[in-house]
Amino acid sequence: MEMTLSSSSAFSLPSTPSNPRSSFPLSSFKTSPFSKCRIRASLAVEQQTQQNKTALIRIGTRGSPLALAQAHETRDKLMASHTELAEEGAIQIVIIKTTGDKILSQPLADIGGKGLFTKEIDEALINGDIDIAVHSMKDVPTYLPEKTILPCNLPREDVRDAFISLSAASLADLPAGSVIGTASLRRKSQILHRYPSLTVQDNFRGNVQTRLRKLSEGVVKATLLALAGLKRLNMTENVTSTLSIDDMLPAVAQGAIGIACRSNDDKMAEYLASLNHEETRLAISCERAFLTTLDGSCRTPIAGYASRDKDGNCLFRGLVASPDGTRVLETSRISPYTYEDMMKIGKDAGEEILSRAGPDFFKS
Repeated sequence: MEMTLSSSSAFSLPSTPSNPRSSFPLSSFKTSPFSKCRIRASLAVEQQTQQNKTALIRIGTRGSPLALAQAHETRDKLMASHTELAEEGAIQIVIIKTTGDKILSQPLADIGGKGLFTKEIDEALINGDIDIAVHSMKDVPTYLPEKTILPCNLPREDVRDAFISLSAASLADLPAGSVIGTASLRRKSQILHRYPSLTVQDNFRGNVQTRLRKLSEGVVKATLLALAGLKRLNMTENVTSTLSIDDMLPAVAQGAIGIACRSNDDKMAEYLASLNHEETRLAISCERAFLTTLDGSCRTPIAGYASRDKDGNCLFRGLVASPDGTRVLETSRISPYTYEDMMKIGKDAGEEILSRAGPDFFKS
C-alpha cells in the first residue's frame, strides 16, 4: 500500500474562470487545478513523524484529482464546523494508491469490481494509519469491512450524466457506428438499449483528465462522465449536454461522498455526525438496499435513484439490464421519506427485479 502525506495547508482549490463554449476545438478541454496535486502533495519523509504527532485528523483518500477535491471538501467542512480543526496542521490528507488505480488496462469486472478503489484505504483505516476515509459512495461495496462504520454522507451533487463530444450535440446526433467510450456497464447497456447502432468501448478507464485527453485524441467520438465529478473539479465547461434521469438512470449512490471511521472511534464519529446530510444518507441507504438485494457487481448493469418528490415522499427508480442493452427491466416505488420505509422499498424493488429477471439473467 502506497501512502503520501499532506498537511491541510498544502492544497488550495482555485476556482476555474467561466469559459462558455462557442466552439469546441481539440485544445479547448479544460483541466482541473488538481492535475498537479500529486506533485504538490508530496512531502519529505522526515516531515511525516512530526506531522503524525500534531494532526488531529488524518484523512485517507485516493490520489486522483476528483478524489482530492472530495477530500478537500471534507476537510473544509470540518475546519468550518470545529475551531480546533481550523488550526495549521490539524488536518492531514493521506493519499493512498489502490489496486484499481494501479491496474488500468483491464475492465473493473475482470479484476475484482468496485472494492478495488476502497480496499487499501479501508485497511489503512483499520490499521490506524488514517482516522477517516473519504470515498465516492458508488465505489463502496454494499458490505463494509469489520471494525468500520460509514456514518456520514455529504450533501449530494447533481446525479446526472454528462455527454461530451467534439462532433455531436447529443447521443441522438451521433452517426451510426460511432464509438463511445465508457468504463461503466450501466452506461453501456442504457446507450445500446436506446441507440443500438452505436458502438461502445467499455474499457475506457482513467481519471476525468485522462478520458478527456483520449477523446481529444480521437480514440472515441464521445464519452459520458458523472456531472457531479465535473462540478467538483470546476470543469463543467467541457460538458456538451446533460442527460436527463429518464434518458440515463444514474448509478447507485452517484454524486454522493461517504466518510468512514473506525467503529470504536467515538471522537471521529462525533466529528462526522456534524457533517452528515440526512436526506442524502437516507436516499443512499434506499439505493444500496436495492443493490444489496440484487447482490450487484460490476458485471451486472444496475442503476438506482432515490429522491424526494414534490409531496415530500421518496420516489425510487431502479433498473437492471443485460450488458448488450437488449433486455432492460425497470421498476419504481414511492414511500414516506423515513429510513425504515425507504429501506423497505429498496429491498422490495430488488426482489421484484429478481423475480422478473429469472436465475439466468445475472449469469450473462
